[in-house]
Amino acid sequence: MTSKSQSALTIRLPVWRARLLVTLMFLGFMALAARALYCQSVNKDFLQAEAEKRYSRTTTLIATRGLITDRNGEALAISTAVETVSANPSHLELDNIPHEKLLQLSKLLSMDVKVIHRKLSEKKQYVLLKRQIAPNIAAKVMSLEIPGVHLKTEYKRYYPNGEATAHLVGFTSRDHVGQEGLEYSYQKTLAGKPGSRRIKKNNKNQVIEEGQTISAAENGSDLELSIDRTLQYVAFSEAKNAVLEHEAKSASVVILDVVTGEVLAVANWPSFNPNNRSTFKNQALLRNSAIVDQFEPGSTMKPFTIAAALEGKFVTPNSLIDIEDGRLSIGRRTITDDHPEESLLTVTDIIQRSSNVGTAKIGQMMTSQYLWEILSLSGFGQSPKLRFPGSASGSLRSPEKWRDIDQATISYGMGVSGSLLQLARAYSIFARDGMLIPVTFEKRIHVAEGTRVISANTAQAVLQMLETVTHEKGTGLSAAIPGYRVAGKTGTAKVASEGSYAHGKYRSSFVGIAPVSNPRLIVAVMVEEPSLGSYYASVVAAPVFRKVMEEALKTLGIKPDAFIREQEAKRDALQGPV
Repeated sequence: MTSKSQSALTIRLPVWRARLLVTLMFLGFMALAARALYCQSVNKDFLQAEAEKRYSRTTTLIATRGLITDRNGEALAISTAVETVSANPSHLELDNIPHEKLLQLSKLLSMDVKVIHRKLSEKKQYVLLKRQIAPNIAAKVMSLEIPGVHLKTEYKRYYPNGEATAHLVGFTSRDHVGQEGLEYSYQKTLAGKPGSRRIKKNNKNQVIEEGQTISAAENGSDLELSIDRTLQYVAFSEAKNAVLEHEAKSASVVILDVVTGEVLAVANWPSFNPNNRSTFKNQALLRNSAIVDQFEPGSTMKPFTIAAALEGKFVTPNSLIDIEDGRLSIGRRTITDDHPEESLLTVTDIIQRSSNVGTAKIGQMMTSQYLWEILSLSGFGQSPKLRFPGSASGSLRSPEKWRDIDQATISYGMGVSGSLLQLARAYSIFARDGMLIPVTFEKRIHVAEGTRVISANTAQAVLQMLETVTHEKGTGLSAAIPGYRVAGKTGTAKVASEGSYAHGKYRSSFVGIAPVSNPRLIVAVMVEEPSLGSYYASVVAAPVFRKVMEEALKTLGIKPDAFIREQEAKRDALQGPV
């Protein structure tokens, strides 16, 4: 090929086009430089924040829930460290994991291997495998070295006394939120406040750097209860034994300190295990019957009617009442006594032998307004202002709605209702010289300031009457405790159901005070629907009271006082009649 032909093939570009191309390239580089400068200076914070979103996380710092202890510092609810097992399926090759390891993992987590396989097959960055497993099990899980499987430390609530304190202490959700009992009502006190911290993770969701703490966690405060763990167990055991012995539906026991107003024990049977969530299925078992359920107190209400009559000077302890052979007709209704022995009874005899007719007659001596005021001041029909979810206020109708038969039946505990705790508290007016005391679940070391209901003289008179109940001829003889002066009252009432009374169903109760010479404790017992043997409170509830009170007196080191009564009797005999 000739030089002439080669030159003909040569492409010549105009000079202006070459200069334009160079200029455009220069401008392009300048634009990139300007963009880089903008990103590294003006918009640096925004871009860094966007970048950190890809690997930086904010994690929650868990606040440790406060302890719940009894009055002596014994733990009733504690938080223990546990582990939660999770996985990141996007960072593992399921086909490369040996089947034997999956089988071992399923055994450790108590899960079906098919469920684990399905979870690990999901196209997610996070799947939950098992929550709240013990640290030693978690260590074995991690020893399997399955890629993408991680642990996270959490806390689990544990209740050392199980069923014995379940109804009182309650329980929390898996996320440590109170669900029942004191765990619920003291949620803010116990929970504390969680904090937060910045961390960095790699593309395998592994923590590679712990960052700064944004806000520190504030642990919950401990809660010291008035409960005595030993007495709580005694009350629980005797409630359980009563149900089993009499084939009853349920039983409840309450122990109060009449000096401080502290609740030393409140127990129910049947119960549930707060450490085993499978026992939560029956919602009825979760109710603290002694506090939230209300019932007609029956004859345990009679002392309040007598107190009202004494206070208003309608009767004296020795006033004679004609019980008319144990039958009293009011309109179409007839009130009867179970075992009438004499036609004339003193007011003291009426309490000792639990005469319905005698009490009804005394109730009729007063106006409905006056009797209602005494019962209302005693706490019936009002909330006990106790920091417990669902505390029953009971029922006490306004006196304007009372008929003649209502006033008669209310006087001996029918047509009025309250909880067992309310009833126990009401008896404080007889133990504290006429003062109704506030009750609490928190430890209290000072004497509780009460509200005056009746005079000290009236309270002492009724207390002496109640002491005769545990003597010979009294309905509560089986509640007597050797060496101690005991006052109390039996109550056997039909179970109200849908506006009437269920046939053959009864509720047996007993409320008592000891020692009479210097009252310290009130114990209230209720056994619902005993079906084996007798249903009378003298046979069913009074023996439970005796066992619980006797153990409580010994546990608290309260000395016997029966010798005081003997000394007083000898002194009176030497002085002769006055």
